[in-house]
Amino acid sequence: MKRRVAAIVTMVTALALSSVTAFAANDAMLAGETGDLAKEGEGEGQKVILITIDSMDQHWVNMDKGCQAAADELGCEYKWMAPEKKDDAQQIEQVNNAVADGATAILIAANGPDAITSALQEADEAGVVIVQVDSFNNYDCVQKLGTDNHSAGKTAGEQVLAELKNRGIEEGQIGIVSVNTATQSTLDREAGFHEAFEGTDFEILETQYCDGDAARSKDAATNFISQGVVALFGANEGSCVGVGSANSEEGNPVVAAGMDKSDSVLELIKSGALICTMAQNPDVMGYEGVYAAITAINGGTLEPEYIDTGVSILTAEDLAE
Repeated sequence: MKRRVAAIVTMVTALALSSVTAFAANDAMLAGETGDLAKEGEGEGQKVILITIDSMDQHWVNMDKGCQAAADELGCEYKWMAPEKKDDAQQIEQVNNAVADGATAILIAANGPDAITSALQEADEAGVVIVQVDSFNNYDCVQKLGTDNHSAGKTAGEQVLAELKNRGIEEGQIGIVSVNTATQSTLDREAGFHEAFEGTDFEILETQYCDGDAARSKDAATNFISQGVVALFGANEGSCVGVGSANSEEGNPVVAAGMDKSDSVLELIKSGALICTMAQNPDVMGYEGVYAAITAINGGTLEPEYIDTGVSILTAEDLAE
């Protein structure tokens, strides 16, 4: 158990960088220690499959690394499966394929709250343990692990608002670039971002949805800039890269912030194209998720039902340290 806790803390530190402002991270994850959690080697003979929304973002690569680390400790078989793009039908097919492949547990980052419910129900009825990570479906599961996305979006909005005021800007229009109208995690971020501007003289324009594609997000952000917005928010990794890239090409005329952490995002922060990003902890979601799956298979209890894996604010100042 001590090794497991140390591994969690190491992953959080590596992801968030030692000096950044972090909230809800270690305490929230260690809250998962209250259950009868599996121990090293107790996953032998089990097969855990991670299914993500797509395979485009570095976010999912980091989640895969966390899953693999836990699988190595527990001794279970593990693999990562993902649709080529954000698509309900493709994700349903992945769930069905995982069951056919002999999965005893599935970690699922759902593309939406309802679209894959029937597939998850069929998997559950086939005896497969369901753990939800990052983006949740309404179907029951043994545990959910992810970011408090509303809070993260609100924090991003507060950072943007503070910088606007710092620049002497008290009013104007703001643009949001996001994924789609089905993915609950990004919808929650939008709602939180909106909340940060309640009671101000800023107007948030209609969100532009680009399926998390960086190139399309860049085009949408460029269009917002041409309309004279004073700020932009990218609600996931691809959206964030698109927003930052558009702002950079135009000479950084607006205050821009986003979600998620990748090499591209970090470079955009260093260059001043983004003032910050809200960095999630996908590796911890994956690591804790695999432990939750094996614990449930072995008949252990999992508490709490939901674990907030935290988010950190990354700025240029943080990255320079």
